[in-house]
This record gives sequence, structure tokens and C-alpha cells, in this order.
Amino acid sequence: MFYIVEVEDYVRVEPKLFGLKTSDAVAKQLQETYANYHDKEIGEVIGIISVLEVGNGIIIPGDGAAYYNSKFKLIVWKPEMQELVYGLTEEITNFGAFINLGVMKGVIHISQTMDDYVTFSTTGTLLGKDSKKVLKKRDPCLARIVAVSYKGDQPKIGLTMRQPGLGKLDWIAEEKKAAKISKKKVTKGATA
Repeated sequence: MFYIVEVEDYVRVEPKLFGLKTSDAVAKQLQETYANYHDKEIGEVIGIISVLEVGNGIIIPGDGAAYYNSKFKLIVWKPEMQELVYGLTEEITNFGAFINLGVMKGVIHISQTMDDYVTFSTTGTLLGKDSKKVLKKRDPCLARIVAVSYKGDQPKIGLTMRQPGLGKLDWIAEEKKAAKISKKKVTKGATA
């Protein structure tokens, strides 16, 4: 889920930025500091929205940089349990698929891709035995977050597509079409 977060912190402005206006130097330093930044409590930083306040700077002996107590707003994405996410399959493996969620990647175990016995084919796709559904690279999908682990540098996101209304977008469209046809048959039979 996307959030706007207000942060107050000391920003270490490197000497190479001293020629700029103080607020511009802090903003530029924040962009460098928070590029590819992830925090378990805050989430994955997408960008700096604005610098709200810059206090007086201090210099610490032995460090050539200046530190400014600053308030600023970030836009972040934090994976939430049970959240629905859209993504594109980026890689298919013999144990499942990696889904690019835009901000991060998630993994779907082979058993969570569809309600069917699934095999990894030699063409690099996942194939449902009875349904004949195929999941391949670059397929758009809708999944649900069922696990988030914060061990390591980046969180690991576990996904499922084994629930009604989830899966490859083509599968969802086919299911809706089949349900509509079935509903028409039931309605037709009840009026006859």
C-alpha cells in the first residue's frame, strides 16, 4: 500500500553540495540518501515529495559535512498482508514465478499459481494439467500478498493466485464470462 510519511531527521549534507541554497542542498542530499532505500517500519521509498523545514546546521569535528535537522515528506510503498497487487511475471522457474510489482518483486510458489496440478514445461512456462492454463513471462496478473519476510536486505513477498478473482488477467476475464453465461442459463431456466 502507498503511504505519505512525514519524517524528521538530521540530514548529512556532503561538502560537494555547499554551493547550493541550503534547502536545495538538503533536497538533493535526500534524493541521494533515499534512492533504493527500504526500512521495515516505513517501507520502500519511492521518492521525496517535499522538504517542509530545514533547521540550523551543525558540523561535527572530523566530518566535513554539515548536519541539518529537517522535516520532509516521502511517498513509500509498504507490502501489507492480504493486499491485492497487480504485476507482470518476470521469470518462470521450476518452483514458481517471480512477479514484478513495480516497486518490489514477489514470488508465487508453483502450488499457489492456480487450482490445478501445475508443471514446469520445457518452454519456460507453468502449465495446469486439467485446466490447460498457461503462465508465461510478461503475463499480467492479479495476486494477493500472503507472506512478508524482512530477513535480509530486501523484504521477501509471498503471493497467491489460488483464490476467486485472482490469477492471470486472461483467466479472470474467462471466469467472468463463464459466470455470466451460467447466470443467463439459470435465469432462462427459472423463467421457462
